[in-house]
Amino acid sequence: MSAYLFDWASLLGRWLHLITGIAWIGASFYFVWLDNSLLPPRRKELIDAGVGGEVWAVHGGGFYNAQKYKTAPAELPEPLHWFYWEAYTTWLSGFFLLCLLYFGQAEIYLIDPSVMALSKAAAIGIALAFLAGGWLIYDALCRFFFQRSERALGLLVAIALSIAAWALCQLYSGRGAYILYGATIGTIMVANVFFVIIPGQREMVRAKTEGRPLDPVYGLRGKQRSVHNTYFTLPVLFVMISNHYALTYGAKWNWLVLIAMSVAGAAIRAWFVMRHKAHERGGKTSPVPLVIGLVVLAGVIAALAPRTSTSTQGAHDPAAVAQRFAEVQGIINQRCVTCHAPHPTFAGFPAPPKGVMLDTPEHLLANTVAMQTQLATRVMPIGNLTQMTDAERETVLAWLRDGAQR
Repeated sequence: MSAYLFDWASLLGRWLHLITGIAWIGASFYFVWLDNSLLPPRRKELIDAGVGGEVWAVHGGGFYNAQKYKTAPAELPEPLHWFYWEAYTTWLSGFFLLCLLYFGQAEIYLIDPSVMALSKAAAIGIALAFLAGGWLIYDALCRFFFQRSERALGLLVAIALSIAAWALCQLYSGRGAYILYGATIGTIMVANVFFVIIPGQREMVRAKTEGRPLDPVYGLRGKQRSVHNTYFTLPVLFVMISNHYALTYGAKWNWLVLIAMSVAGAAIRAWFVMRHKAHERGGKTSPVPLVIGLVVLAGVIAALAPRTSTSTQGAHDPAAVAQRFAEVQGIINQRCVTCHAPHPTFAGFPAPPKGVMLDTPEHLLANTVAMQTQLATRVMPIGNLTQMTDAERETVLAWLRDGAQR
């Protein structure tokens, strides 16, 4: 029953995280597009009212006219819509999942003794320090470089995140390191909303309500953090799905893969943001950021391409083929079938992970491609809980590379 309830908690947590994440990212992407697509108003009444830009759009069978004021309207309208619970709920649901899976089962998903033999308490404590420390370092950089040099700030933030990616991959399993990297960036993003963007907006509303002049610094800080958040989005989304792709987090240089995928995501997002302002450049947008992102992606794909084998060991000797298969099946039965069976016997697994079963020759032969990736990257057995030896791993991999004959 506990495993059944755990599955439901995981399912509902993921569902909520996905729903609120879509709402947050959707609103963020829309407002970035909106802000960059504004054109100076043409009607005199709008100019006189203090409107700094407007944009027309058609959607869902209707026409929309969005306007942005240079400071604020003469009178604040009611109701005034705010956008923050999407961000807060996304982070809260994500932290719930982090606690449920990666902290609650740290020995399975977070700790890898072959990387570093951490106790469960130490692993969780260091992870929480990364979440808090990431925000503190980022915020300090933003405050120091505010209205000084955005390029220098962007470079230093990129360096800091690269160091974090490397450090996490030296401490945790690849899967755990990737998730913690995404959680660190996600914490920065929601902290931007909680500590900078929303307080700044509330101060602007108070100033308008009290008849005080609006200090433009609040709007400038909010805009800066909002732009940063949009560049963080694609790297975080990559991390959210990375646990399904062991070829990335299980790579030998997994920290470099993580950095490269983050650079690619940020560069591609930068191209989209630039494209929003194409009207300022005669409808043209430089392809450089997009090309950089795609080239980096292509480089990662090429670097992670599996090695092929031309060995034909025992290919024409049926007895040798059968003996080799029996040896491989014995290893799989001992090290993998405890989880990858219709009814796993390993504690904590109510069903075979990803539905993969290796309990029969037919099931084993049907999953050779996935097995090769998982074993070559050392992702499976997860956390090496069944203590597969290097010799056993190489025996199975050699059989897979030679064509997985039975």
